[in-house]
Amino acid sequence: MMASLWRGYQRLLSRHPWKVQIITAGSLVGVGDVISQQLVEKRGLHGHSLERTMKMMGVGFCFVGPVVGGWYKVLDGLVPGSSKSAAVKKMLVDQGGFAPCFLGCFLTIVGSLNGLSKEEIWDKLKRDYKDALITNYYLWPAVQIANFYFVPLHYRLAVVQVVAIVWNSYLSWKANQA
Repeated sequence: MMASLWRGYQRLLSRHPWKVQIITAGSLVGVGDVISQQLVEKRGLHGHSLERTMKMMGVGFCFVGPVVGGWYKVLDGLVPGSSKSAAVKKMLVDQGGFAPCFLGCFLTIVGSLNGLSKEEIWDKLKRDYKDALITNYYLWPAVQIANFYFVPLHYRLAVVQVVAIVWNSYLSWKANQA
């Protein structure tokens, strides 16, 4: 069963890589929000905010998928190759340059979608950004070295998004905290 699902995913990915990557990212950001609301925040079914989950999915479809998928193409051009040293260089560029910018944009976009004013978004960034970036560094460098070394370019976003179910739960919780 899982093997046939995986083959179907591979077929779709080879035919429509951009669409599949974006749909995968949006869906998994939504799953992360559901996990955040149900397991972290313990809201229960009656307290679950479907509106928030839809917003988070929208961020996944319109921001996370296109930006991260596009970034991997750019990164492959900046640091060509698939050797161990190339994987380490890609991880350093990714985590040193891309991740800090991405997190700031993510928190800003979610704050804006939640109706926060510029001042409230700025306060949220001052309060939450450093913590989110430090937490990012606990998880992503190891994942990205493995991803850049072992995984072909068109599968990288999917690998990241599977690992990111946990990360998205954290980010959803962090970005939607009052």
